[in-house]
Amino acid sequence: MTKDLEAVVEEIRKLPNREDCLEKVYQILTSKYHGNKIKTYSRFFEIFSNGVSDLWSRTGFIHCTNVNLLAKNMLVSSGHFKNKDIQFRWTLIYWISPHQYMRVRISDDEYVNVDIWAKVYGIEFGDYAHGFNL
Repeated sequence: MTKDLEAVVEEIRKLPNREDCLEKVYQILTSKYHGNKIKTYSRFFEIFSNGVSDLWSRTGFIHCTNVNLLAKNMLVSSGHFKNKDIQFRWTLIYWISPHQYMRVRISDDEYVNVDIWAKVYGIEFGDYAHGFNL
């Protein structure tokens, strides 16, 4: 993990609860990265990264799987979440294109869907891209 990312995680660690932590990570990552339907295919080989430091050094377009990996790392490193609290889920966009989003447990009986990649298409916190909704 880079020193810059460690500093961000340290700030997130100070937040009072899981929901605030999750919203802050969402805000940070949606301001730094975005999805793009065309670039998902034209920049396919960017899906293969060299880890969290490599992903953090990028800006702009990022694959859904990569931004989710980065988000999970940040959430777990914050101390607010454990690996088992974050599930990667799959759906289809336009019924043909596979897409990953996260389902995050914020309390014993409450989960939030998180789709950082799709925010650029108007998919808000708590929802995820699927079917024709982007």
